[in-house]
Amino acid sequence: MTHWFHRNPLKATAPVSFNYYGVVTGPSASKICNDLRSSRARLLELFTDLSCNPEMMKNAADSYFSLLQGFINSLDDSTQESKLRYIQNFKWTDTLQGQVPSAQQDAVFELISMGFNVALWYTKYASRLAGKENITEDEAKEVHRSLKIAAGIFKHLKESHIPKLITPAEKGRDLESRLIEAYVIQCQAEAQEVTIARAIELKHAPGLIAALAYETANFYQKADHTLSSLEPAYSAKWRKYLHLKMCFYTAYAYCYHGQTLLASDKCGEAIRSLQEAEKLYAKAEALCKEYGETKGPGPTVKPSGHLFFRKLGNLVKNTLEKCQRENGFIYFQKIPTEAPQLELKANYGLVEPVPFEFPPTSAQWTPETLAAFDLTKRPKDDSTKPKPEEEVKPVKEPDIKPQKDTGCYIS
Repeated sequence: MTHWFHRNPLKATAPVSFNYYGVVTGPSASKICNDLRSSRARLLELFTDLSCNPEMMKNAADSYFSLLQGFINSLDDSTQESKLRYIQNFKWTDTLQGQVPSAQQDAVFELISMGFNVALWYTKYASRLAGKENITEDEAKEVHRSLKIAAGIFKHLKESHIPKLITPAEKGRDLESRLIEAYVIQCQAEAQEVTIARAIELKHAPGLIAALAYETANFYQKADHTLSSLEPAYSAKWRKYLHLKMCFYTAYAYCYHGQTLLASDKCGEAIRSLQEAEKLYAKAEALCKEYGETKGPGPTVKPSGHLFFRKLGNLVKNTLEKCQRENGFIYFQKIPTEAPQLELKANYGLVEPVPFEFPPTSAQWTPETLAAFDLTKRPKDDSTKPKPEEEVKPVKEPDIKPQKDTGCYIS
């Protein structure tokens, strides 16, 4: 199946040893450092492991984050931060800016960056699952849920953790509000695509499908607008994808709105609605070609090769021809020069992000364990800082080969 969802690359990070020679003065502190190192390495491995499922990801993420919380929050639930918050320097690349890393000596930066990658993993898992041959109803539900979970993680990072950073995110970096907001909206839009596919498959009322498609097109337009002030050098490809999806789902909305109008004996308006759908579908096809030719981060997907895409073209053509026949035989209505205004509101099927919270601090953290970190014994030159020439290697992501397109509606 030709892939349907555009995905930016995973963030890459420099290795972290959590070795604090001199500072760690007891076995419980030493164990926490070892567990942090191993749980971090395990989580990073799972990001590119094709056998990983949401349960495995959640367990591994909770294991690492619960330990990392001891570097961020005080143990007595006060508003004070942990004395260890600034002990370690962390380096992360960005999804759009290639291998030029950002570095912050702040455990909150690590929590957000790793959380961001967990959210990206859910979007990539959803994309892989949606690309399977003969996807089942349960798998379609898992695609839907994974995208809502990802949206919830991005939203939680944006609202609750990014504001806590001492050093604000640089413009065009992942943690900047425009980018993270675009990720939230894209996840919601893609989850709604699954809802639309399901509504079509179950032959729900054309009015509901038109309204859902219109709301989804608006999501894509909003995400595209959010990125409009970024440098085209790294945002153009992503924006082409968002724009083509906006045109595609607006065409869907006009197509199904035309069916609703015909059912209400408004054949002239129905023809005009279908003509608008035809025009927008052609525009979406042209944008697919432009998207394929635009350089930028992430592998190039081929929405126009997807049967779900091609079926809309046939549906618009056949419905328009039917309306024109009916008008010539029965209605004899004048065709308006202006396309009907879409003022559609879906009362069902709208997607909200699944609320997300990081796990509480691990029970391994006790006042005695924290006391076993003696910051007065830190070396003067602070060897925890990475050397400037240290390189962050890109994440080698598995190459997913497109499977045979069965024409299944769940995109």
